[in-house]
Amino acid sequence: MKRFNFNTVGIFTRDNKATVEFYTKTFGFTTDWDGIQPNVEMMLGDMRIILFPRDAFEQMVSRKFQYPEGFNGTMELAFDVPTYADVDMEYQHALANGAAPVLPPTTEPWGQRTCYVADPDGNLIEIGSFNEK
Repeated sequence: MKRFNFNTVGIFTRDNKATVEFYTKTFGFTTDWDGIQPNVEMMLGDMRIILFPRDAFEQMVSRKFQYPEGFNGTMELAFDVPTYADVDMEYQHALANGAAPVLPPTTEPWGQRTCYVADPDGNLIEIGSFNEK
C-alpha cells in the first residue's frame, strides 16, 4: 500500500493571470480557470500545477511570509525535451513568451544539454535533454 502520491506543485504568485498566460503559452498547460477565483489548476499530461496569490494565502492562514525577490533559487521546475536542438528551440520560445534568461543552452560535462529561465514570479525552470540527436 502506497503511503503518498506526489502529483502537484503549488506556486504562490504575484499575478495569477500573468503566470497562467506564461505557462499555457510557453509549455502548453491547460486550465479551465475562470480568471476570478484565487485557486488555479493547470495540467500538462499527468503533471498538475496549482497557483494561488501570495496575498490571498497570507489572508487565508493569517500569517505574513517573506518571498524571494528576483530569481527564486530554492527550487526548480524541470522539463525534459527529446533532443539538444529542442533545448535551444524551447529556450527561445520561453524567452519569446516573457521568461527571463538565467542560463543559455549549455552542454554540460555529464552529457546533458540544459538551460534555465525564470517565470514571471522568478521561479527557476530548467529545460534539458540527454539526447544529442
